[in-house]
Amino acid sequence: MTVRRDFTEPARGRPDLVIGRDELVTAARDQLAGGGSVLLHGPAGIGKSTVLRALAADYGEAARTVLRCSATESESHLPFLALADLFGLVLPEISDRLPAAQRTALESALTGRGESTLQRDGLALRLAVLSALRALAAEGPVLVVADDLQWLDSASAELLGFAARRLGDTPVQMLCAVRTEGQEYDRHLRASPPDTLAVRLNPLSRAQVSTLLDHRGYTDLPRSTVREIHRTSGGNPLFALELGRALGENPTPPRPGEPLPVPTSLRALVLSRLDMLSAEARRTLLVASAGARPTLALLHAAGRENAEAETAQAAALGLLATEPEGPAVRFAHPLISAALYAEAPAQDRRAAHAALSTAASDPIERARHLALATTGTDPDVAARLSEAAALARDRGAPSVAASLGLLAARHTPADGAPGPDERRLLAAEDAITAGEVDLARDIAHEVLTRATVPAERVRAWMVVIEAAGQALGDVDAVFPKVLADAGDDPRLLALVHYQLAWRGLVVEGDFAEARQEAAHAAELAARGEDRRTELMALSFQASIEILMGHPDAPATIKRALKEPQDPYVACHHNGAGAARFRWLLMSDQLPEARTTITALLREVQRRGMVESEVHFQRFLADTELRSGHCGRALDLARESLRLARDSSIGLGASAMLTSLAEASGGDVDRALTLAREAADRAEEDGDQMYLSRALAALGYAQLVAGDAAGTVRSLRRVRELEQGLGITDPARGRWQGDLAEALVRIGEPGEAQDVIDVTREHALRLGRESVLAVLDRAEALVRAARGDLDAALAQLTSVQDRLAKLGYGLEEARAAFELARLRTGRPGPTSYDEAARLFRRCRAMPWLRQVDTAAAAGPAKPPVPVAQDTTLDALEGLASMERQVAALVMEGATNREIAARLFISVKTVEATLTRVYRKLGIRSRVDIVRLAAGRHAK
Repeated sequence: MTVRRDFTEPARGRPDLVIGRDELVTAARDQLAGGGSVLLHGPAGIGKSTVLRALAADYGEAARTVLRCSATESESHLPFLALADLFGLVLPEISDRLPAAQRTALESALTGRGESTLQRDGLALRLAVLSALRALAAEGPVLVVADDLQWLDSASAELLGFAARRLGDTPVQMLCAVRTEGQEYDRHLRASPPDTLAVRLNPLSRAQVSTLLDHRGYTDLPRSTVREIHRTSGGNPLFALELGRALGENPTPPRPGEPLPVPTSLRALVLSRLDMLSAEARRTLLVASAGARPTLALLHAAGRENAEAETAQAAALGLLATEPEGPAVRFAHPLISAALYAEAPAQDRRAAHAALSTAASDPIERARHLALATTGTDPDVAARLSEAAALARDRGAPSVAASLGLLAARHTPADGAPGPDERRLLAAEDAITAGEVDLARDIAHEVLTRATVPAERVRAWMVVIEAAGQALGDVDAVFPKVLADAGDDPRLLALVHYQLAWRGLVVEGDFAEARQEAAHAAELAARGEDRRTELMALSFQASIEILMGHPDAPATIKRALKEPQDPYVACHHNGAGAARFRWLLMSDQLPEARTTITALLREVQRRGMVESEVHFQRFLADTELRSGHCGRALDLARESLRLARDSSIGLGASAMLTSLAEASGGDVDRALTLAREAADRAEEDGDQMYLSRALAALGYAQLVAGDAAGTVRSLRRVRELEQGLGITDPARGRWQGDLAEALVRIGEPGEAQDVIDVTREHALRLGRESVLAVLDRAEALVRAARGDLDAALAQLTSVQDRLAKLGYGLEEARAAFELARLRTGRPGPTSYDEAARLFRRCRAMPWLRQVDTAAAAGPAKPPVPVAQDTTLDALEGLASMERQVAALVMEGATNREIAARLFISVKTVEATLTRVYRKLGIRSRVDIVRLAAGRHAK
């Protein structure tokens, strides 16, 4: 039997809608599943009721009886109210099982008849509640769900505590929530069953607040606004949602540098004690709320002579969390500061900023306060703000620079030089650097509504294109407009063709076109004497040539690194340094690659270049993964993904790399989820290049998970994509060895050898030693499958040694693992210890688990050799794909029809047929039909 009260939002309470509470919800669920009780606690608005509803929805169905109560402050003075909520509807079911004295006392308490009191009927009531719970539990498990325990009437709280402490093994569990600010939950824990788990709900992270706002429909908020909501709310979900609602209802967003509007509901919640302050103390707190890092010394410099006494008064009222004699002035919650500022009249705010504009020691802070104290345009104020923005930029704070730049534009006269729109565009470019793409896009579109100067229009269009990230297909309509605005100016055209090069790669998947556009952009930039764009275009051209396996790649890298260099390009994720890193990584120069990318990462972190930081974190993780440092790679990849989600930059790429790291050193199920997420995102963006990378990650995760057939499906598609893109360098994705291994596992050694042969040609041409070693490892499995075990063992021994010398620790361990598997059942060493030692050194836990499983399984069956009977029909020797294509040729299908039926490209059909002809010693489609006819004639 389930008794419901107050829980009217089951949909919102489902576990998948509980944002940012995975670990604590898992802990609570495990506790409940084990028969224990849970006490959720935390401050007001932190999400206790949401988690309580989710857990109750999960475990309510397992209980025969669910007793619920939800107390309120206004009813907390009414005795036995919570008891009536809990037992009112079940009393008829159990009353006849209670002793007469207990039944009379309980009925009197629940109905109000007889004026039962704890003083008069204390023992009978206590025993009645205990007996009632035992009677219900005799019929099946009981779950007591109680929200807002702090408002429980004292009589009910006392009776529940008495029973909870004496339930013993009775199948009664309690799921409760209580509002706390610190550790005062202890008294509620003492009134709970002895096995109760106390779970504190902490503030949400910025990314979790962003997810929460999106889920509740506030999806159009710029990243900078979400960041401010997180700061102001202190990560409190209720406060964050109320701030989001206020912004959604306010048609005029806050101006740069101003706090968020605080809704009346929250002002009343946090400022109820403000009226108890003196007028002077209130002014002092207003100055503190306007300052970025208020201290007592700053308040004195701003003219607040009695700051110590006034802040002490505020601290006594709970508005400040600072010691009166301490230097820092810290509000008890960021929302108090925001609400105090929002409550103040505009002239009082300006007065506070005016005082701080001379009191602050930092020039950036002084300029900001001067701007907020000034109304209307003022060229001197605008100039000071521009200087402050440049200083913030140099300090590696592009987000601050963007905010100051917008303030400078607001105070710049229409006929100023530089003009307001020029300053807005500089702010937009700072916002792009800081990862504030929504803000940058909004600024650019605003400028485009009125700009007439071609240079300003092209510059604004560039911001719009940059803000699109990988989803360049979404801004296809922009390119004709920006080409028209650029006219025949080589500097402006260079910018456009640089972006067209990216479009050719990302949208069209055409490496040749992308390379041509990048080279053209570099030529135009050189003609227009725009060294920065020239270097960016050359760097991009080099990166494309590296992926293509183009012989000009080293020469183009050398041109991109030629002096004079531009500091911004030198450390940009698409700059010459990044191109050189890719070359080092793909050329097996792992130590130098690590040194290079570490220095680049350090520099972009110093400069505040968020987008580059996301990518360089990922690049470093990739380097560590190849080196066999799986634990370190996993930490870096997870940080890259967190930063990507926080900034909405490079999400697909970071998810892809994190999938590889999880499959190697973490959670394989999570690896599969992330790889599919990356593939879905690439599909949505129309990004063919990263789609192939994501599917390669998926194939690897499937291989680690033991799904060889899934690996083959995923990696065959990667092969088709990369053939279409023109990618020939196997060091780019390094998936070919995994495909060959999986093909052997599903009984297709012929196709596996074909993959190895084709890939080996390119690896030999480009000198990719580690790729050649991995291909040899896969070829050893082919040999074993065909019965040549001695050759396979000799090849694997050589491969392990080569990979160790190259520094590929994880690949070395995989070779040792295959050696141990093939040696099982043969004379000589058969131990898995070496493979386990190498995987343990790499912290490759998923692979280590495979070793443990293989060792526990004992001797394996020897590989079944593939029949080599030369009398077999020649067609049976073809790989799976080749047989399918040949069969369709026999049916009379054209190449285009075959491509459509097999979901591959016409070029792939043609290439497959070429291999079929070579293997069968024939020249045309007609010969295939003749062979088939001959087979049927037999």
